Amino acid sequence: MTDRSLSRSGGGLVADALRRHGVDVAYCVPGESYLEILDALHDVGEEISLITCRHENGAAFMAEAHGKLTGKPGVCLVTRGPGACNASIGVHTAFQDSTPMLLLIGQVALRHLGREAFQEVDFRRMFSPLAKWVAQVDRPQQVPEFMERAFSIAVSGRPGPVVLALPEDMQRQTCEITAARRRRVDKPRPDPNAMERLRDILGAAKRPAVLVGGGGWTERAKGWILAFAEANGLAVCCSFRRHDIFDNSHPNFIGDLGIGPDPALVRRVKEADVLLVVGSRLGEITTQGYTLVAEPGPSEHQALIHVHAAATEPGRVFKPNLAVHSGPAEFAEAAAAMASVDSSAWRQWTRAARRDYQAARKPAADGGVLDLAAVMAELERRLPDDAIVTVDAGNFSGWPQRFLSFGGSRRLLGATNGAMGYGVPAAVAAKLAAPGRMVVGCAGDGGFGMTGQELATAVKYGAAPLIMVFNNAMYGTIRMHQERRYPGRVIGTDLANLDFAALARSFGAHGEAVTRTEEFVPAFERAAACGKAAVIEMKTDPEAITTRTTLTAVREAARRGENHE
Repeated sequence: MTDRSLSRSGGGLVADALRRHGVDVAYCVPGESYLEILDALHDVGEEISLITCRHENGAAFMAEAHGKLTGKPGVCLVTRGPGACNASIGVHTAFQDSTPMLLLIGQVALRHLGREAFQEVDFRRMFSPLAKWVAQVDRPQQVPEFMERAFSIAVSGRPGPVVLALPEDMQRQTCEITAARRRRVDKPRPDPNAMERLRDILGAAKRPAVLVGGGGWTERAKGWILAFAEANGLAVCCSFRRHDIFDNSHPNFIGDLGIGPDPALVRRVKEADVLLVVGSRLGEITTQGYTLVAEPGPSEHQALIHVHAAATEPGRVFKPNLAVHSGPAEFAEAAAAMASVDSSAWRQWTRAARRDYQAARKPAADGGVLDLAAVMAELERRLPDDAIVTVDAGNFSGWPQRFLSFGGSRRLLGATNGAMGYGVPAAVAAKLAAPGRMVVGCAGDGGFGMTGQELATAVKYGAAPLIMVFNNAMYGTIRMHQERRYPGRVIGTDLANLDFAALARSFGAHGEAVTRTEEFVPAFERAAACGKAAVIEMKTDPEAITTRTTLTAVREAARRGENHE
């Protein structure tokens, strides 16, 4: 197809723009409000695989996971009204997780807007707090321009989601137009003067620490930040569910600041006299309720250096001593090229922090009949170096996040906004994007109950993720908080569960259940070798509420008046 002017429909121009921007897969639940786009995608089926999902939240999660894994905008198509509302959870996830994503919504016909027409929603108002940019395309001539802007905005600065509403009559209208080309996006690079000042601050430190997080990291950037940390003897931790930015096996890695982090790591970060934050927003979870850094700062006890691709992010909560406007990859490249400083003053501190991390990975002596820490140890030994692990929201995720290693080529995909239902769709999308890599999805019984039907999507398209369902017959995280605040007064958190292994088999997937530690390895090996999507139901003890305590201990501590929030 050439760039000369052609008579095209609005729907055809949307499909052409997707093709021109290198989209090779899109996720959808079909709707009558975008039939013209679907028909146009039929003509480019050899270039763009259209994955039909069972629910719009599953489709949106898949697009978000695709964007997180590849660094390119994941694309989701849904219908107006209810379809868009169902997909909004994926947009919120992409926004808080800084993931490039494009949501295309079939909209009510232009001539009917403003009358509360069938399934009408004002998407500009609905999505304005959830997306980087929301727009409606009213004329087919605008399609190339708006699509070009959408892809550019999704990946520029702090990556995130863009939403375009596409009225159904606009999709049918035709025009003669020259298709727009792809726009080059340049990321901000650090000012050399800022890098000099950073080096001066670092050189005067006694206990420096680095916190990496956020979106926009490339494989090369990860290598650069590792080289920078290694050359300067710096202790490095990751923000919530960003474990894979820095190689966990490296002597300079000291842990992650997620939910229920190692208390020793929290203490180390608070004690650091220089905290260099690269890419992370310094959100509520990572900062442990905004307590890790002196607020509003800067503090005489800790110099804060905040590097972020969005110029407005540093100082949003914590005022830094030095703000560096830069993409993480661009900063990492400059930092790796910077002359190293004398790190003799803190080498021992870094080594001690590493020992803390290694000690925290050692499980309790007795983990029960189904010892999840022991299971994770066996899984760690069997996961390839390039495996992809997805996690849903819930306390169960503490086991893979605490006891598995990430970084290097091994990836962790998890929703940092804590959205339930992410684990299964993310695993399906990861396996479709990387069919040659092992993908293990971890979901609780609550999260699987929300989006487990996307296992049917995996079977339909021949994707073979291995899903581990941690079944403790309750919404475990909420039950934990319930016991902390209102001990013994349980309501609304119990679940009456089905047979997850049988459900998997009904979809055409492999399914089996594990009740004892020694049953896991044979079950895993069978599932990994079956050649199709698989589910291993882990029948876990409700007492094992976190990796560090039991449900009874939480309840008894609350009754004694001890606060464990």
